[in-house]
Amino acid sequence: MSERSPLLDLAGAVEADPPDAGVAAHYGSIVPEQRRLVAGDGFVDLSHRDVLSITGPDRLTWLHSLTTQHLEQLEPGVRTEVLLLSPQGRIEHAFAGIDDGETFWAHTEPGAGEALVAFLDSMRFMMRVVVALVPDRAVVATGPDAWELVRRDELAALPDRLGAPVGVWAHEALRIAAGIPRFGLDTDDRTIPNEVGLLGRAVHLEKGCYRGQETVARVHTLGRPPRRLVLLHLDGSVDHLPPHGADVMLDDTRVGFVGSAARHHELGPVALALVKRNVDVDVTLLADGVAAAQEALVDPEAGLHVRPVLGGTPAGVPGPGRRVTGP
Repeated sequence: MSERSPLLDLAGAVEADPPDAGVAAHYGSIVPEQRRLVAGDGFVDLSHRDVLSITGPDRLTWLHSLTTQHLEQLEPGVRTEVLLLSPQGRIEHAFAGIDDGETFWAHTEPGAGEALVAFLDSMRFMMRVVVALVPDRAVVATGPDAWELVRRDELAALPDRLGAPVGVWAHEALRIAAGIPRFGLDTDDRTIPNEVGLLGRAVHLEKGCYRGQETVARVHTLGRPPRRLVLLHLDGSVDHLPPHGADVMLDDTRVGFVGSAARHHELGPVALALVKRNVDVDVTLLADGVAAAQEALVDPEAGLHVRPVLGGTPAGVPGPGRRVTGP
């Protein structure tokens, strides 16, 4: 378990539930905190996330050969998102990272760092790299995608530099509304990147071979993803949010599961869910008994965009965080 954040000692701080235990869910003003984060005022304490370092002259070439991302010529200071897949193309590890010219710094979900380090260590062979967990570094965010690493012993003084902290509830609400999946919450052990809108975001489609590439390429060019990520707009008259893993139902049939849910300051209650590809995007679903309208994030016809279409234009594939549009 990660170390408890000193920012939980601030007035009004309420600790988040797992998997976000150890940092604040909010500091007593939930909706204003979201608005401040949107305005770029303040920061989010994500110090419960695991941080690791990868050093050595071969680090970028090595990571490039293993992962879904193009890292071989990554410029210092450029943030990136990276996946490690199984041979069947399923997501096994996910992390965000940045290189400073000497070290590639990465962070991943709370508790996931040890397994990630163990896997990377098992793949080092003769490469000149060293992989290690770094417990004295912490992650802070200033938006759904913007983050930086600081020393853990600097956390208590961050409000003097970055302004008042904002809880993870605000960060999660903005992430969900932006359609950004979170590994282990919005994915399961069968998820492939095509299903959750990670092509182009964490998967580089023009790089060389990596483990699981065959599945990603096949679904991207020829097939349709078995499931698709969707933003659910939940009935605001109900006083609870569907929990992680709750069934998504169409009539009496289970068609998917809820990943993460939150109350957005403008959209109201929202959730991300993985549903079967062939579910009509216009039908109303039930998420843990709560009526939910769908907003498509992944094109159910993804894969058809590369096929010739006589007398028309092939449908496009939406980029990361963008809504699906028509042909």
